[in-house]
Amino acid sequence: MSCKFHKAIFHAILAAALYALSIPLSKLLLTQVQPTMLAAHLYIGAGMGMAILGLYKKKRHEKPLQRSDLKYTSAMVALDIAAPILLLLGLKHSPAASASLLNNFEIVATAVIALIAFGETVTKRLWAAIALITLSSILLTLDTTSLSFSLGSLLVLGATICWGIENNCTRQIADKDPLQIVVIKGLGSGTGVLIVALVIGETFASIA
Repeated sequence: MSCKFHKAIFHAILAAALYALSIPLSKLLLTQVQPTMLAAHLYIGAGMGMAILGLYKKKRHEKPLQRSDLKYTSAMVALDIAAPILLLLGLKHSPAASASLLNNFEIVATAVIALIAFGETVTKRLWAAIALITLSSILLTLDTTSLSFSLGSLLVLGATICWGIENNCTRQIADKDPLQIVVIKGLGSGTGVLIVALVIGETFASIA
């Protein structure tokens, strides 16, 4: 395998590790910040951070987004408004460890939607992984004391489905400038979530 492939795998694992860290940290922040407002802060912060990075990385070889990419970009932003709200609401009603594990259902949602909507191939090994992740998600979602599904877990699963659809939308514009995509995703979705937070009466977090 090429060095470029190994580098890509490393970046994917690093991204997963950083995302895993964000779940328990978000759980801690929810004691001080309301969930929708926290989602807005996280996305706007990411968008601003990448925008600042873009100022220092002026020479980029990737193609910029075009008008033909608008439908996928709009869907990406809309889904990234819904997903973090669902996740953080779910975190308020479920343990951080369960929420982190349930986030693996995003793999299932991404693969199944890619198969149905875009005709991508799903191998036997991937089907086995999908079955195992689905089974584990059911076990994590089911409240064994009352044999009912946990509201918090269902909200987290809803977030993963939104991200699964969003992953497929982003895949359609993956050949375009990734920095531009992340800035649009962060600032666009973050602004949308912020509007939702203010409409439902949430307030800004304190500076501390």
